[in-house]
This record gives sequence, C-alpha cells and structure tokens, in this order.
Amino acid sequence: MAFGIKRQEVIKWKKNIDHGEIAFLTHYWLDDRFPGCKTVTKVGCNDLEKLADWGKKHGLKKEWIHHRVDGYSHFDLIGERQKEILLKEGLVEHIWIDKKGSLEE
Repeated sequence: MAFGIKRQEVIKWKKNIDHGEIAFLTHYWLDDRFPGCKTVTKVGCNDLEKLADWGKKHGLKKEWIHHRVDGYSHFDLIGERQKEILLKEGLVEHIWIDKKGSLEE
C-alpha cells in the first residue's frame, strides 16, 4: 500500500521518464512481505537499456525491472539496498528521516 505522496511528485516522475531521464520517486509503503521496510524508491526510465545499465552499475539485474505497459517501467528499491543506492546517487533527500533522527531503513 502506497501513501504519503503528492500528485505533483508522480507527475514530475512521469515527465522525467518521458524525457528519457533516470527518475526517482520515493514514498511511504507497507507490504507484509517486507517487514521493517517503510519506504520504496521507484527508479524509472522509458529507455529500458539505459535503465538496465543504470541498474547494473548498482548490482541490479535487468530481470528485476518491473515492466509496465503504460511506459513507466522501473526498479523498486527497498531496505538497505535502497539506502545504499540513494546515498551513492547523492539523493539524500529521498532517504526519509524517522522521528528519532536516524536514517530510515
């Protein structure tokens, strides 16, 4: 279940994807399959080769791309790998801070 995201953020993410950019969208998310994980980052691009190359740079397999018929195919980053990649990409603003002030995992 996704929540805590604004429509404008989704529109911007889709627009960046439409322009062939690697686009990041982070939001709160709960799924019983991933206990302890509170957020997900969707990393998308309409150029699937470019997206796969980006993923390979971070140890992600192209088979892990969530292929969507609407053109917004993406990787889902969750947990420790999510935090690792966001830090490498310099996207600290996508790492949500919990109420105790520590980086959320």
